[in-house]
Amino acid sequence: MTQRVAVYVDGFNLYFGMHEKFERRYLWLDLRALAQSFLQGDQRLIKVVYFTARVRNSPSAQANQGAYLAALKAHGGLDIVEGRFQHKRRTCLNCKHGYDAYEEKETDVSLATALIEDAVNGVYDRAILVTADSDLGPAVRAVRRLRPEVGLVAAFPPARRSGDLKKQLHGVFAIGRDKLRDAQLPAEVVDVRVRQEVRAAGPLALRCRDGKDERAPLAPSHAAPRRS
Repeated sequence: MTQRVAVYVDGFNLYFGMHEKFERRYLWLDLRALAQSFLQGDQRLIKVVYFTARVRNSPSAQANQGAYLAALKAHGGLDIVEGRFQHKRRTCLNCKHGYDAYEEKETDVSLATALIEDAVNGVYDRAILVTADSDLGPAVRAVRRLRPEVGLVAAFPPARRSGDLKKQLHGVFAIGRDKLRDAQLPAEVVDVRVRQEVRAAGPLALRCRDGKDERAPLAPSHAAPRRS
């Protein structure tokens, strides 16, 4: 019998692990292809959900993240669930100077909710969590109580491990360099739907700049040739 597999990606846990281990080398990541590489035997990928939040207070980071999310949406094959960053005013303990800070909210809660809801609704036979966040332990335990027949596995991002989470799952494995290298988005991602809406300006394309890891939407004057 074919085993249905759902993959839930903790965007920030994955990003910071990749950045710590490989810097910016593999950040142009095709999450659908990565999830597909996790499958074994007669398993079938039924859904990929990417949980993230829009960064704030950094124009360059906002632009890079916006381009990546646009590329993921154009490439298709996954759902994106966005949390938020909450503004907080903090004070330095040494100099007592006040400063603005932003704290990511809702990402882990949204992932936990989806994991439990999909289990209860019989969406998957096996769930793979791309994270090493031990805060997901309660959600894992809830799924094991409610649906003891399903399999729960974690794919630990680079430079990320959790012994506490590992003890509550049926299995874990580490995401290595080869899987990341082999699951990169095309250098240019074209959203045909946008092309149809702004045909005069050409399609929306996202391209790897020569010699750099940055990705950004092409300006109309640099748009890729229109395809028939």
